Amino acid sequence: MLRFAPSPTGDMHIGNLRVALFNYICSVQREEPLLIRIEDIDKERNIPGKEKEIFEILALFGIEYQEQQFQSNNLRFHRAMALQLLQDKKAFNCFCTSETLEKKREASKEGKIAYRYDGACENLHPEEVIDNPLPFTIRLKKPIYSITVTDIIKGESTFSADDIDSFILMRADKYPTYNFACAVDDMLSDISLIIRDEDHLSNTPKQIAIHEALGYTKKVEYVHLPSILENSVSIKWLLEEGYLPEAITNYLILMGNKPPCEIFTLKEAIKWFDLKTLSKTPERFDIDKLKFINREHLRGLDPKELSRYIGFADEEIGNLAKLFLEEVSTLKELRTKIGAIFAPKVVSEEYNKEGFDVLRELTLKAPHFDDYESYKAYLIEHSGLKEKNLFKPLRLLLSGAEHGPEMNDLYTHIKNYLKEVVK
Repeated sequence: MLRFAPSPTGDMHIGNLRVALFNYICSVQREEPLLIRIEDIDKERNIPGKEKEIFEILALFGIEYQEQQFQSNNLRFHRAMALQLLQDKKAFNCFCTSETLEKKREASKEGKIAYRYDGACENLHPEEVIDNPLPFTIRLKKPIYSITVTDIIKGESTFSADDIDSFILMRADKYPTYNFACAVDDMLSDISLIIRDEDHLSNTPKQIAIHEALGYTKKVEYVHLPSILENSVSIKWLLEEGYLPEAITNYLILMGNKPPCEIFTLKEAIKWFDLKTLSKTPERFDIDKLKFINREHLRGLDPKELSRYIGFADEEIGNLAKLFLEEVSTLKELRTKIGAIFAPKVVSEEYNKEGFDVLRELTLKAPHFDDYESYKAYLIEHSGLKEKNLFKPLRLLLSGAEHGPEMNDLYTHIKNYLKEVVK
């Protein structure tokens, strides 16, 4: 089983979504189920409704999963495993106060040495533990050997026992730390491959140490994805700006990859995607590249489907929208362009207001013309305007803008809405 484990503490960002996509792709390729685990142990930081938003985004991006889980429901297992480690003398109660620990950290900083827990409570006599009224944490005993993490992308990374240290498993409030909850949950769910961002690399040896202390021998594979610079871009914002889920997916899979083609769907990517070919170096988020990819996906949409994205259900409006893809690249921008065509239009004297009003009145009274040249000839004949004086006010009348697609192309797609356009 694979897992995607987001926290409901903020908007899902592009790094989160990339992890979700890669887990989904690999679960399909390996024919293993995918678990969505909401890591909601940190009650103070959880934002109400964010877990619902996570599942909505996963559905919108076509990420299918077989199981879902809330980490808080596993609290009894976290506590049971902590007790087992205490009984096996692989963990110990620590009564050091936060003030005491902070003083030791400051002393290490002043001495310009890395802070490590000094083992103050590791060898307390049982009576010193049982009779101690102070709050306590539970710490894992520091490993006696180094731990090597084998990563599908990065290769091997070795961490010394001092790097791992005697870290906290359970806080004084009897809730697990991230590393302990994560390690126990992965063990309970029989996770075979963990794909996550590279900022978790330092957590991995700690989680391996927990597994080993609990006697868990399953070999878990790891992938720590190189960072995305400017990783804080939220998916919610991208969607609000008018980027298609298909285009965002395309871009995130493309980053640091060498696919057979630049524009593709998630279904197509499953056929050729290979974790081993991903770049080992960080990638910079490039909004201009995403705009290009989004424009290509918009071009590829069925015209009627595109029209629905901008508030219509008409193939002609979809084709009209595609005319503007030479100058815009998002749905938000397309809605603005199409909105201007159907919005009431007011012009200044600079643009021949008198001629504009004449053209409006003539159009409202005119018969239907199937082609632009016939419509233009009618206006020239009945307005008394010469063609060179007609062009600017007519463009403003039909499009609400000074510049845009060829008038002949524009007219082709709005002719059935002409009375509504010039109202």
